Amino acid sequence: MQDHRAPDFPELTLPLFASLKKIFKTETGRVFLYPASGTGAWEAAISNTLNRGDRVLMSRFGQFSHLWVDMAERLGLDVICVDVEWGTGVPVEAYRHHLEDDPTIKAVFATHNETATGVTSDIAAVRQAMDAAGSDAMLYVDGVSSIGSIEFKQDEWGVDLAVSGSQKGLMAPPGLAVLGVSQKALAAAESATMERCYFDFADMIASNDVGYFPYTPPIPLLHGLRASVDMLFVEGLSNVFERHFRLAEGVRRGVHALGLSLCATAPYWYSDTVSAVRVPDGVDGAEVCRIGYHRYRTSFGGGLNKVAGKVFRIGHLGHLNEVSCLAALASAEMALADAGAGIELGAGVAAAQAYYRQALTDRQDLADLDLLASAAPR
Repeated sequence: MQDHRAPDFPELTLPLFASLKKIFKTETGRVFLYPASGTGAWEAAISNTLNRGDRVLMSRFGQFSHLWVDMAERLGLDVICVDVEWGTGVPVEAYRHHLEDDPTIKAVFATHNETATGVTSDIAAVRQAMDAAGSDAMLYVDGVSSIGSIEFKQDEWGVDLAVSGSQKGLMAPPGLAVLGVSQKALAAAESATMERCYFDFADMIASNDVGYFPYTPPIPLLHGLRASVDMLFVEGLSNVFERHFRLAEGVRRGVHALGLSLCATAPYWYSDTVSAVRVPDGVDGAEVCRIGYHRYRTSFGGGLNKVAGKVFRIGHLGHLNEVSCLAALASAEMALADAGAGIELGAGVAAAQAYYRQALTDRQDLADLDLLASAAPR
């Protein structure tokens, strides 16, 4: 274990803070690391910048957007919650109308990637709607299952609080909440009156500025995050995003070849980090997960809340490649068949194989594949 009060500890932390800013694509803001899950970053974002009774605009279309709404209400915010179909995402037009009608709204919340349903929303469009409505509200974004895997531009999109965690696209074990904070949000924290202690920005700033933390940090996780961030930079963020699209598209084609559909209701909503697959009538999604786990040693995500038993989830983000996705599809096919689904074994895998072979052949930078292979997950 490294001494987190040693004089050389900032040699680890200060460059790590700077690297995370590059991943969040913020030059003007700063990134905090809390010993917590992404839920801790949700709470840090709210408690540092808002007051009890503040009116905020949120939407609910999956388990994690639902939980953020629940937290906001329990912390005393006056929540306008727009409920939309699970399988769609942030209702941008509805947001614009609410913002035009109610100038007292202090904050707008958007879940970039809803992990429970495999839906990605357009955060740039949310900012455009806010600007069109003349809103001065702050923009809060949950990027737990998007940042590091799907393009994210905190400064360009005007995101004031960007939430992530160490265990998804950042490829480290769970245990670190990562929070990107704009200058506007930092200023709001100076006058916000909501109670906070463990998550206080002021305490973090005072310690982080010299490379330390106000409490004992999870040192092994910081070293792991340093290694995984270096992997992202070696591969190149644009290549990381392209790889995630390619892997996800192969999974999607495999799902469709099996005659199944996704929870996401249209391609516009498709996520490049997780696919929630609807099971056929008469098949229990939880049973597919159980069979996959115990019989084929594959851990699928189960359906949550409104989609419990109706879907199972294939995650395709972080440290993985085409063969990883083919293995997941093969296991899914067997588990589905064992659970009673009338599918053709091998059809999904074959469709994904055909897509991956063609997609890699069509790449214009084939000469660079050896370089990418040395950096990309094996």
